[in-house]
Formats: sequence, C-alpha cells, structure tokens
Amino acid sequence: MSATSAHKQASSGGFRVKVQSFGRFLSGMVMPNIGAFIAWGLITALFIPTGWIPNEYLAKLVGPMITYLLPVLIGYTGGTMIHGTRGGVIGAVTTMGVVIGTDIPMFLGAMIVGPFAAWVLKKFDKSIEGKVKSGFEMLVNNFSSGIIGAILAVLAYSVVGPAVQVVSKALASGVQALVNAGLLPLANVLIEPGKVLFLNNAINHGVLSPIALDQASKTGKSILFMLESNPGPGLGILLAYWMVGRGAAKLSAPGSAIIHFFGGIHEIYFPYILMNPRLILAVIAGGVTGTFTFSLFNAGLVAPPSPGSIFAYIAMAPKGGMLPIFTGVITSTIVSFAVGALLLKTTKQTENEEDLEQATAKMKEMKQAPAAAAAEKVSASTLTPASEVQKIVFSCDAGMGSSAMGASILRKKMKEAAIDVIVVNTAISEIPPDADIVITHKSLTDRARNKAPEAEHISIDNFMKSPEYDELVKRLS
Repeated sequence: MSATSAHKQASSGGFRVKVQSFGRFLSGMVMPNIGAFIAWGLITALFIPTGWIPNEYLAKLVGPMITYLLPVLIGYTGGTMIHGTRGGVIGAVTTMGVVIGTDIPMFLGAMIVGPFAAWVLKKFDKSIEGKVKSGFEMLVNNFSSGIIGAILAVLAYSVVGPAVQVVSKALASGVQALVNAGLLPLANVLIEPGKVLFLNNAINHGVLSPIALDQASKTGKSILFMLESNPGPGLGILLAYWMVGRGAAKLSAPGSAIIHFFGGIHEIYFPYILMNPRLILAVIAGGVTGTFTFSLFNAGLVAPPSPGSIFAYIAMAPKGGMLPIFTGVITSTIVSFAVGALLLKTTKQTENEEDLEQATAKMKEMKQAPAAAAAEKVSASTLTPASEVQKIVFSCDAGMGSSAMGASILRKKMKEAAIDVIVVNTAISEIPPDADIVITHKSLTDRARNKAPEAEHISIDNFMKSPEYDELVKRLS
C-alpha cells in the first residue's frame, strides 16, 4: 500500500470513527429512555380518542408525558453522559427552560441544552478543584449547581427554546414537503448505507425520532419511525442468501433471519452485505419501496419501535393502521429479496468460495479505523493470562442488541466449559474499568480501544457464529 493510499485510509477511518462517536452520543440520550417512549406510545395508542380503547380520563397522561417527562429524561441522560449525576440534575433543570419556553415537544432542545449545561458545570467544578476550604464542599457544590442551573434555565427559556422551536418547525415543514412531493422514499438512499456502517441507532434515535415524536404528538402517528427501523430490507437479504447463497452464509441465514425479523437486531444482517457490497443496492431498493408503500397508504407508528422487530411494529401501530404497515414491510422484503437474489446469482464465484467470516474480514477496510488493522494481529505476549481474566465485556453501539446476543452465546459456552468468568454486555461508552477482555465488532473496536485502552480487545465478524468464541473458551480452559 502506498503512503498516499494509507493516508487516505487513515483519514477515512478516523472520520468514520468520529461520525460513529457523535452518532452514538446523540442516540445515547434516547436509547436508555426507550422504555419511557414505549410506555407513552402504548398509552397513546390505547387511550386517545382515535385509539384502540378510547378513554378520556387516561388520555390525560399523553400530553404531560410527551411535553415534560420525555424531554426532561433526555436532558438528564445527556447531562449524565457528560458529568455524572450532577450533570444529569443540571441538565434536567436547564431542559425545563426549553420545555416551558415553547409549545412543542422539545426533544431537540433537550439534546442540546442537557449536555451543554453539564459541560458548563463540569468546567466550573474543574476550575475550583482543590480550592474549596475543608467543610464547605457540600455548600459550594449545591449552590454552584443551583445558581448555574437557574441562570442556564432562564437562558434556555428566553433564548434557546424559541430558537430551537423555529428550527424544529422548519424541519417538520421540510419533512412534510418531502411527503407531499412524494420524495420521502429517497431518504432511504442515504439511510440504508448508513445503517451498514453502524450508524443505525444514530440515524433512528438521534435524527428521525425527535422529529417523528413531534409529528406523532399532533397527528397520532409518524412515518418517520419506520424509515430506518423497517425490518423488510434486511429480511429480504437474508432470505436471498438462504435461497440462492452458498457455504456458511446460506446455512446461517435462516437463524439470522429469525433473530433479525422477530428479535429486532438489525446488526446481524450487516456482515452479509459487507461480504458482497453490491447487495447495498438491494436494501436501498427495498427501503425505498417500503417507504413509498408506507407513504401511499398513509402508514405510521405512534412511538419508536425499538428494537426494530415486527412485534414492536404491531405494538406501536395505531388503530386501523396494521394493514398499511404490514403492506410496506412485505413489499420492501419482496423487492430486497428479488434484487438481492439476482445480485447473488450473477456474482462470480471464486474457486474456493470464502465463508461468511472470511468474506466479511476481506471487507473490513470499508468500516475499520486505521489503527484497528494492525491491532488485530495481537501477539501471544499481549494476551491477558487466563488466570487474570475475571470479566469479559461484549460491547456494541447501544449495548442492547448484538452485544446482548453475543454475550448470551459466549456465556453459554463458558458455562458448558465450566469456566468461572463474568460475561456482560454494555454500550461502548459504558465499558467498565475492570473489563479484562472486550469483544466488539471489527468496525467498533477502535472506539472500544479508546474507551478501555488497558483491556485486551477481540474483534469479531459474525455475532452468532464467530470462531473467536471457541478460541477464547479454549484459551481460558
């Protein structure tokens, strides 16, 4: 590799990691609160006048929850990510400023002022560190957060809130213009490739959900909830591999399809696309078709379907909205399958066809940061001794999907081998300091290494069937 190409790869990898990190930060404010969003969505779907079982008394919960509870939770979570509990408290206080200062659900405002308020408090705490006289610590801590919080809440109320409201209304108007012009399906041309680069949570919860929740609060549903989360395109790819694929990919596709469609873990089909990058055309075609169908039949969900399982779609469907939703999912699956099968059929096969793991490894330069390639070849001298391994952390972007599945598989293998080691799953931003071994997908290893530089890092390709699992079990035995 020439110096110029190496420099380009390093720049591309570094930029990709930065984008993933920023996207993770945005989605990180929403993902921990998904349970609250689902609770609000269920109450909305059931009790509003057009709901499944309309109830005027219980419907009174809908307005306060989306106006106050959900934005404050986002502001608190964003503040906590920056400066712990103190940051969370001042983030919630400041978020109330933008909430009261506007007449729309202030999710975007909460994602801005919550972390910012915590950052200001963090800078103040650092400036007085070691300068407070003994015995006055609690007094200074409480009053500093209170005074700074009050000032920032007033600023948020009078300045930030109105400004964000203008931006939010402009975004909503832009989305509505795309819908009216029939151009919304084109968004999937960007969304589907972004998902495969592990920006799925950032796209869904960091960008689309705040706008969609505003729409849902006014109309009772939003199509934006389904742009990224539609399980149809991924299901079509997996069915294509099952029907016309070869080797390990064909054998593992049925199990992956079940986990993807019913479990809602979309990351499981990403390696199947990376082993044959032309298949990105299939998911784009499926995504565009699905969104077009959703638009055609005025489909929408009342809240984020997280994870993107067909069961979550059913739970978040408004009354009378089930058929349009199923129609969009089915059409996107059919188109993705047809295009994917055609591409697989016309792909030239090598003499010795590579299996899923080998093919995905071959495509790692599409996603990996530059430092990860060299770090994968870990010498035996850098491996953590088996006697010192107490905790293995399986980490992914959100800490809820692929990492939970991988941890469950690895935990079972450890139990069968009678190895007494703790196996947990977390988000990359929450990797515990006592982690001895951290396991991540290849595309996320560089971020995990930055978070836990002292731990041993293992990169994998396939969440369900990775040879690294068995190698690790054998090593620790």
